[in-house]
Amino acid sequence: MNFSTLDYFVFIGYIVFIISLGLWVSREKKGHKKDSSDYFLASKSLPWWAIGASLIAANISAEQFIGMSGSGYVIGLGIATYEWTAAIALIVIAKFFLPIFLKEGIYTMPQLLEIRYDHRVRTGLAVFWLLLYVFVNLTSVLYLGALALRTIMGIPLYYGILGLAVFSALYTIYGGLKAVAWTDVVQVTILIAGGLVTTFFALNAVSGGNGVLAGFVDLVRQAPEKFDMILDKSNPNFKELPGLGVLLGGMWMAHFFYWGCNQYITQRALAAKNINEAQRGLMFAGYLKILTPLIVVIPGIVAFVLKADIAKPDEAYPWLLSTFVPIGFKGLAFAALIAAIVSSLSSMVNSTATIFSMDIYKQLIKKDASESQLVLTGRIASAVALVIAVLIAPTLSSLEQAFQFIQEFTGFISPGIFAIFIFGLFWKKATANSALWAAVLTIPLSIGIKALIPSLPFLNRMGVVFLLLSSIVVVITLIESRGDDPKAIKADKGLFHTDNIFNVGAIGIFAILAVIYIRFW
Repeated sequence: MNFSTLDYFVFIGYIVFIISLGLWVSREKKGHKKDSSDYFLASKSLPWWAIGASLIAANISAEQFIGMSGSGYVIGLGIATYEWTAAIALIVIAKFFLPIFLKEGIYTMPQLLEIRYDHRVRTGLAVFWLLLYVFVNLTSVLYLGALALRTIMGIPLYYGILGLAVFSALYTIYGGLKAVAWTDVVQVTILIAGGLVTTFFALNAVSGGNGVLAGFVDLVRQAPEKFDMILDKSNPNFKELPGLGVLLGGMWMAHFFYWGCNQYITQRALAAKNINEAQRGLMFAGYLKILTPLIVVIPGIVAFVLKADIAKPDEAYPWLLSTFVPIGFKGLAFAALIAAIVSSLSSMVNSTATIFSMDIYKQLIKKDASESQLVLTGRIASAVALVIAVLIAPTLSSLEQAFQFIQEFTGFISPGIFAIFIFGLFWKKATANSALWAAVLTIPLSIGIKALIPSLPFLNRMGVVFLLLSSIVVVITLIESRGDDPKAIKADKGLFHTDNIFNVGAIGIFAILAVIYIRFW
């Protein structure tokens, strides 16, 4: 890619600004030493707009810009169902999950599991999450981000991985969640603006310079097969998006696990000023999710229509960026891509540190750890997680569609974790042993069904595994006891009340999605 002086100025200026902002917002006030609430929960001071922006910044990464654009190139608009149905899940979680989380005053999701079940479940799930964050999430984000750097700027893969890790570490390790969340507000603004710039010029290229709307119309006309939201069995990509299964099956397991039980997502809501701010933040994130496919899926379809000269689908977005975005705008568009990568890295690193410090170190290693020791442990854990991810990330270079790999691998554990949470939150009889068995069996069952029925789409497999694990939870619970568990969550009717602003916003999301699905069914 040919960068102009202006492009370099925009890009380098962005890096300097983000690092400076992260260090500035996380500075310690005179006479106050940073404690665990400051470091892991941003002093519980986040307003709704910061929560929503930070959620999307944490969620949208190279996994979407690179991986989902690659899937858009291969599959089409159908892959956007991950984004659009997530908006519905966010509303459900805001109304029914968040009130319980905030009532219990937790730092981590494993901590809630000890409150509801016992320490065995807490420790088991903490280890699960640490392994997932370090060996799947962090490594895949670093790899995909470095792939973009190599494609666009010619930077060798390993140097790209190392550079992204260092960029994230410079403010995340010192500042904690406060640095992550407030820089995310800026990052998501750059992410959306820069992403829209790429989409604008890509669609304009499709129309031959006649504008964005004409480009979109031409796109639908030239590749109508790429605009089916619900794929039929004759579609070669049916295994990735199994027809109505995306609306009625395992996709919901993925969403409720990711948005409702996932530390690096829920941690922002846990840091809210109050429940109303937390719920409005998730609603705001829902609207941003509706916008996301315009930024990350449509460019992949454009690359397909324009017959991109690429070796594999995951190179579609970098190809568009280098080919159609003019000098003067490339710096902004590239900054958006890096913003997506670094914000997700920072979120995952901070949550890895939170779980290790609060659920492993304080519970198993040093029960009387002081506040300063917890903060120091979090910083060390952040650094170690990044080092491990940097060493492993280059091994992912053999993947064709990284987005699908991430979804399937995460799908091995999400049915079990979601079963544990849903029964723990809303069934008072569920016992600790039943939850422990669900945790232990989720990976073996997923791998076993994959081996026995390899033709079963992984989204449907997640639904099947969830139903099996739910049955196991119910059977074990009824064998052990027929009364309410002594540690059952107590929730009165008023706990799930939401204000009119949230209710109207939620209706708006459902209405928009109804129109989209009716149009592209």
